[in-house]
Amino acid sequence: MSKKEESTIEKLRKVSTATIATCLFKKGLKNQFIQKVRPLKPGRPTMVGRAYTLRYIPAREDLNPIEVFQDRRHLQRVAVEECPEGYVLVIDSRKDARAASAGSILATRLMVRGVEGMVTDGGFRDSAEIADLDFAAYHQGPSAPTNLTLHHAIGVNEPIACGDVAVFPEDFIVGDDDGVMVIPAHLAEGVAEECTKMTLFEDYVMKEVQKGKSIMGLYPLTDKEYKARFDAWMFLKDKEKS
Repeated sequence: MSKKEESTIEKLRKVSTATIATCLFKKGLKNQFIQKVRPLKPGRPTMVGRAYTLRYIPAREDLNPIEVFQDRRHLQRVAVEECPEGYVLVIDSRKDARAASAGSILATRLMVRGVEGMVTDGGFRDSAEIADLDFAAYHQGPSAPTNLTLHHAIGVNEPIACGDVAVFPEDFIVGDDDGVMVIPAHLAEGVAEECTKMTLFEDYVMKEVQKGKSIMGLYPLTDKEYKARFDAWMFLKDKEKS
């Protein structure tokens, strides 16, 4: 991983999905929040990593007996073994949680291999066990007790849909307690920088509002006096860093 990518990831860890959504909206991207997907365990550190994808289609009984899991080339298993360290496994489960996208053993294997997290627009089996892992996991839920029916793994690391969002391999995935945002790879560096500045501004605004200040002219910043105060506040912040 390059130093530039490391810097981008560290910046994204310190901003919210809400701020990212606003930033992308300003750039004309209005559909980057994965719908109806929530963390199995809220309160975890922000999940950030590039996307590695797995795609399911509806299963068919003659092609998906339980014996298919004996095949070492089964694409669900391939995805778990090949998802790179620091990446997020994003699964297109067709927004269908009736059968699980994965269970605790596969989640544990991903965790041990250093994968950052896992996102599905379906459900998991063993959801309580996955929630207890030191591993970020997001699902639509409610989780299902089995992954032996309904889903047929058909593609690995190709463009997918997850929660009505297009996800391409290498996109940046950011997840917090609100949900999961998808940042196109070519925009990630700029988004991380802009969101860092937006977060600093929002921190300043929050402090002023807590002091009893009106949001008029402050949020958004249209009042010249407020802008001068913010610039002075930023100057002191920069001075503290140096």
